[in-house]
Amino acid sequence: MRQFTIISLLPGALIGIALSFGGSWILIALIYLTGFARLVDATVKSERVASEFPAGTGLSIALAGLHFLLLVATVLVLANGQHSTFENIGLFLATGLFMGQISNANAHELIHRGSRALHHLGMWVYISMLFGHHTSAHVLVHHRHVATMDDPNTSRLGEDFYRFARRAWVGSFMMGYKAEAARPRPAWRNPYVTYVLGAFGFMILALVISPKALLLYVGLCAYAQMQLLMSDYVQHYGLMRANQDIGKPEPVGPQHSWNSPRWFTSAMMLNATHHSDHHAHPSRHFPALAVPTDAPMLPKPLPIMGAIALVPPLWRRMMDPLVERYANA
Repeated sequence: MRQFTIISLLPGALIGIALSFGGSWILIALIYLTGFARLVDATVKSERVASEFPAGTGLSIALAGLHFLLLVATVLVLANGQHSTFENIGLFLATGLFMGQISNANAHELIHRGSRALHHLGMWVYISMLFGHHTSAHVLVHHRHVATMDDPNTSRLGEDFYRFARRAWVGSFMMGYKAEAARPRPAWRNPYVTYVLGAFGFMILALVISPKALLLYVGLCAYAQMQLLMSDYVQHYGLMRANQDIGKPEPVGPQHSWNSPRWFTSAMMLNATHHSDHHAHPSRHFPALAVPTDAPMLPKPLPIMGAIALVPPLWRRMMDPLVERYANA
C-alpha cells in the first residue's frame, strides 16, 4: 500500500509547491508526471506485488481532498496571474495531468465502492470536472455493454480517437440518462439533476472569481475529460465480444480489455491499468487487482499509448495487427 500512497500523492504535493513558488518546481512536477514516470516504467520491467491487499480507502479519500484543493488553488493562482505566462502554462498542464490521470482513476475507484458516502465522493469529483454523468454511464452502461456496439465507450477497430471522443461523450451522457430515467422513482431524484446543477454551481463559483477563472476552470475540466476518454479508447480499442447462439454477447472475459501492468504508472493510477480484472470484478478494491496471464497487453505504458493515439496513422499501424492477433488467438 505504501507504493500507491507515495507515488500517487507526491505529484499533488509537487504541484502545490509549484503553485506557491513557481520556477523549477513547475518543471519538476511536470517531469514527475511524464518523463520520470516513463523512465521508471522502462527500467522496472516487472510489477512489485504487495503481499496483502488493504482496501486503500484512506488514500482514496486523501486523493479526493487533494483534487479539490489543487483545482481551486490552480484556478485562483492562474486567474490572478502571479506567475509568468510560461509558468502558468506549466501549472495548467501539471494540474490537468493530475486531474486526468490520478483524480479520474481515483473517482473511478470511489464510484464502484459499496459505501454510499464513498460513491458520492467519487461522484462529486467527477462533477467538479464537469463530467458527473460518467458516474451513471460507467456503472450502468459501460460495464453492462462493454466490448459491444451498444457501449458508447468501447472504441471500434479503425476508429480514431477524435471521432471516438465525440461519440463517447454524447453517447454516454444520453445512455446514462436513459438508464437512470428507467428506474422507478420521481424525476427529481434522477442523479442527472445533481450532475447538471452541480456543474453549473462550480462554473458559477469560478465566474464569481472572474471570467478568466471560468475559462481556466472549463479548460482544466476539458483537459481532464479528454484523458478519461483517452483511457477508455486505449483500453478497449477493437476488442469485441462474440455473439452466442442465443443472440446475446458472450460473457465479459480477460480478452475484452487491454492491460498495461507497469509498476510506476500502475501505482500512480491506482491500478486502473489492470483493466481486465476490473471488468471481471468491478467491486474489487484497486490494490487487489491483478492481470490475467491471457489478457491482451499494450506494447507500451498506458500514458504513452494515449499520446500515440493522438496520431491515428501511427496508432493503427501499432494496434490493428495486435487486435487481429488477439482476435484470432
